[in-house]
Amino acid sequence: MAGRVLLQFFHWYYPAGGTLWDEVAGKAAELADMGITDLWLPPAYKGAAGGYSVGYDAYDLFDLGEFDQKGTVPTKYGDRGALENACHTLAGHGIGAIHDVVFNHKIGADEKEQVKVRRADPKDRTKIEDEAFGALAYTRFTFPGRQGQYSEFIWTQKCFSGVDHIEEPDEKGVFRLVNEYGAGEWNDEVDDENGNYDYLIGANVELRNRAVSEELKYWGRWFSEQVPLAGFRLDAAKHIPAWFFRDWIAHMRETVKADMFVVAEYWHPEIDALKAYLELVDRQLMLFDVGLHYRFHDAAAAGSAFDMRTIFDGTLVAEVPDHAVTLVANHDTQPLQSLEAVVEPWFKPLAYALILMREQGVPSVFYADLYGAQYRDKGSDGEEYDIDMPKIECLPALIQARQRFANGAETILFDDPHCLAVIRHGTQEAAGSVTVLTNGEETAKAVDLGSGHANARFCDFLGHRTDKVTTDDDGRAVFPVNGGSVCVWVREDSL
Repeated sequence: MAGRVLLQFFHWYYPAGGTLWDEVAGKAAELADMGITDLWLPPAYKGAAGGYSVGYDAYDLFDLGEFDQKGTVPTKYGDRGALENACHTLAGHGIGAIHDVVFNHKIGADEKEQVKVRRADPKDRTKIEDEAFGALAYTRFTFPGRQGQYSEFIWTQKCFSGVDHIEEPDEKGVFRLVNEYGAGEWNDEVDDENGNYDYLIGANVELRNRAVSEELKYWGRWFSEQVPLAGFRLDAAKHIPAWFFRDWIAHMRETVKADMFVVAEYWHPEIDALKAYLELVDRQLMLFDVGLHYRFHDAAAAGSAFDMRTIFDGTLVAEVPDHAVTLVANHDTQPLQSLEAVVEPWFKPLAYALILMREQGVPSVFYADLYGAQYRDKGSDGEEYDIDMPKIECLPALIQARQRFANGAETILFDDPHCLAVIRHGTQEAAGSVTVLTNGEETAKAVDLGSGHANARFCDFLGHRTDKVTTDDDGRAVFPVNGGSVCVWVREDSL
């Protein structure tokens, strides 16, 4: 995983109009030069909201912007031809495509069915009423625009375990569908929030139905034949039984790609929950380091009052680094979204330096931090807000610095509550670096690099400082950093 950098190439409010796949192709060369190795792409298939769907309202996994469904042929991101071009262009520049997929639920059914349901307590889904009653539910997916091309599978009530809306009677809530799977209970090996968090939204996919699980395996094989892929990002993992992903990933690695990169979104801030999930899936995948994201959020909000020596406490990258994908922000945490937990812009360069310049973990960079984002939406209070997410000016240079200077053994100097240093000692073939950051006032860090760096001249690769640092006869020097900032000091003769 050395040197790997994942870029999430979208955000929740990316404009509609079918341009993202073209932007991917257009930026592939510069992203490769910058040091991006993998692009996390948004869901490529048709969502219930058609041309406005971000992709998490999964409707038809086999419609990659090819069929007239949900009021559109292209998805929000473009048509199938543009998707294919984007993925092949990435592959041509040595960048892997990591495709996002939602297996937890389907939304936008084509027909209603007469079903039997039992009410569940939304706050404790283990409490399910004994009495079943009849109703109508949106559970039949026939995909009339596709007409059986690629797959003739029809999704019916037997393919789902629950819904959140019924008619006749007209009610909203959480309803357990009565079928032959699970003896009327939810799946096991899911998160225990709300008693059992199998049910999330829409028509909840019943993975104990073997026909369903086999269809999803078939889709994985089929999709891998349509476009180049390096791996998958698995949505809503805390709501999907671990035994399913354990089986599905093993199948995909056996039939498609043995070294497939897989990262799951198990959104839980507690390290013990993430570690337990990794064991359930036989450590076959990576997880986003949710705890680290919240540490960054807290540190940014607290400013100089935060003890930076504790920044990695309780994080996945500190305890299970080989399975950690580290992140500063994503589409769910950005302002006005469901998991909003903003990392203030002033702190983002420090946070990105900590995930990009350290050896442990696979860092994930967010589109809105690299390019900026502006949008308008309602907040939870019902009021409209204009949001401006500024691009982080030094982020391209930090990504380049990871590729060029984050080499060799690592020494971390976390001996000060405000000023940290990450030293990469380099190798015979590749240069190292001294990354110094602070959440306080202008300061400096004394570093002993050894005699191999005696009388060497260093400059800040990020350009935050224009002065130079020269080591003494023993390779020692004091490396400064501006207040609330970061520097990546590299030898001038390595540029």
